[in-house]
Amino acid sequence: MKAIGFSKNLPIHDPESLVDLDIAPPLLAARDLLVEVHAISVNPIDVKVRSGLYPGVGSPTIIGWDVAGVVKAVGPEVTLFSPGDKVFYAGDLTRPGANSELHAVDERIVGRMPSSLSFAQAAALPLTSITAWELLFDRLEVPKSHTAAPKSILVVGAAGGVGSILIQLARTMTNLTIIATASRPETQEWVKSLGADIVIDHNKSMSQQLIAAGISQVDYVAGLNNSDLHLDEIVECLVPQGKFGLIDDPESLAVSKLKGKSLSLHWELMFTRSMHQTTDMIEQHNLLTHIATLVDANKINTTLSSTFGVINAENLRKAHAFIESGKAKGKIVLEGF
Repeated sequence: MKAIGFSKNLPIHDPESLVDLDIAPPLLAARDLLVEVHAISVNPIDVKVRSGLYPGVGSPTIIGWDVAGVVKAVGPEVTLFSPGDKVFYAGDLTRPGANSELHAVDERIVGRMPSSLSFAQAAALPLTSITAWELLFDRLEVPKSHTAAPKSILVVGAAGGVGSILIQLARTMTNLTIIATASRPETQEWVKSLGADIVIDHNKSMSQQLIAAGISQVDYVAGLNNSDLHLDEIVECLVPQGKFGLIDDPESLAVSKLKGKSLSLHWELMFTRSMHQTTDMIEQHNLLTHIATLVDANKINTTLSSTFGVINAENLRKAHAFIESGKAKGKIVLEGF
């Protein structure tokens, strides 16, 4: 079957950084689905594994952790899906990724695809939806209620894939005032369109911009990129005993700065449940099912913003380069082989 992968950690401008391959179809474990991949989206985690920041699996290494497709076969212990079902999911960092025609994945981290979306639109959602949901509700413990006491969240770097869905989840499922940061006119308009109540620029003093907007401090901060560079401002913006959750990978973080306000620190990695086969692993199936319901009820929109053509090495290299540029908003999708 066709696949795209790499054998060496190379800069994306090197034509060998991602190459077209012909590999054997995957074998299924007991609770695995064999999925015919119709569309994929590209995430920072793809770049991190390709560049060697995170370890890859196998040689050559196949990456890709956002999929929409159709179940072709199931393992002997599968109970949630049947052949012919349309599904979407983000996969498992400890197994080969989904930049391939066929992909094996544990059913417990798979959701039914929203019936109102195309494969391309659906492929934009899984990884970022899981990350945003777990960050909001599992790590920061934001109440899923419109009648909870009014609180506020600052979303730093809100125009990317995770921020694009986190804003929508917060708008749809909580009573939070949402302050989003974005630095360019087009990204500022993007986060406004998704439901941010206030938009500020993270390249300027966030605390002063909050005060100018009539907000002295916030209850929660979601740090989505450059958390180390923004840490002083994040601490300044948070209320005493507030909560700071992040998803990025700073080389170091001066956590002692949180002590003066008794701030709590929460790190989110959506692969934790699958990597460690946690007892609550099926929660990712449940939350993806909930996401599909919200999408089909027109309460959440796909965050697809760019399509880069068919799934091949040349187009994936272009997508990785765009992610590395830091100029992406929403999600980049490739469709078909």
